[in-house]
Amino acid sequence: MKPEDDKTPSENSDSSHTENPAQAPADALSRTPDDLEEEKVASETFKHEDEVPEKKISPLKKFFRKVNLYFLIFLLLIVIAGIVSAVSYFNSQKAPTTPDVESQNLSEDALKQLANTDASVGGGSQTLTIQGNAIITGQTLMRGNLNVAGNFQTGGKIQGPSLTISDDTNLNDTQISKLQVKGDTAIQGSTTVSDLNVSGSASFSGAVKASQLTVTKLVLSGNATLQVPNHISFTGPTPSRTMNAGVLGRGGSTSINGSDTSGTVNIGTGSGTTPGCFVRIAFNQPFSNKPHVIISPVGSGAGKMQYYVDRDNSGFSICTASAAPTNQDFAFDYFVTN
Repeated sequence: MKPEDDKTPSENSDSSHTENPAQAPADALSRTPDDLEEEKVASETFKHEDEVPEKKISPLKKFFRKVNLYFLIFLLLIVIAGIVSAVSYFNSQKAPTTPDVESQNLSEDALKQLANTDASVGGGSQTLTIQGNAIITGQTLMRGNLNVAGNFQTGGKIQGPSLTISDDTNLNDTQISKLQVKGDTAIQGSTTVSDLNVSGSASFSGAVKASQLTVTKLVLSGNATLQVPNHISFTGPTPSRTMNAGVLGRGGSTSINGSDTSGTVNIGTGSGTTPGCFVRIAFNQPFSNKPHVIISPVGSGAGKMQYYVDRDNSGFSICTASAAPTNQDFAFDYFVTN
């Protein structure tokens, strides 16, 4: 058997139609022309049903198939950010608009009219420009800030609750009831201060002149030198004294003139003097430790004695190792340091 014999009758008929479409059927002589025409129409209809036309895919769908959707969203965000950045940059490059303030010039007649009236001139958006000099005889009230582009000169006093100066200032004669300086202060010229109270440290690189300087403690640092061209006076209350009548003799007396630091002890002896301490001097303010007491005899009667000093924190005594000459007046000067 040949391979062609395995085909079904339908396949044979299809192949016959396909291979030789011009060949007439075997029973063509027994059919009428109308039958042949109907068979031809049916064959063409069958061909059209088997051939299904392919659908055309749009270019947009082909693009979306090739590109990921999330990648497109990312590109869109980058484009939007670029547009926002460009708009911000161009806006920053624009020059700021200067407000157009209306100016109004005042004539001499207008200024005279202002001197005799209290009417308001102009609005808040206008600027008053006075080209000439202006004299205001009455009081002037500035409700806002006062800005002076040039020098500010006043022939009278400046009164106010507070005055803040942020830049360099030259003041001629200035009276200040209370001055508080938070930072460093440099004074180049002469300065006269009636009362100066310093709670902290004060450094003076130049000379300081004062009619009276009252300090609690004066410390000279380094190789400092204290020069006093005039006299030094040690003032203070007079210390108390206690005399020893047995050493002074019958009719003896003592007196003192001075302070805890320096002074003079006057001694008058009587009859029947004996060795010992003439007088005891008690300080008004005891020293923190045993002080240094220096005495010097005044008069020949004091020079004849073998005098010495007995001292402690609260006072000192002037004594003699030999009996003092009788009925003599002499004195001892003293100087005490801590």
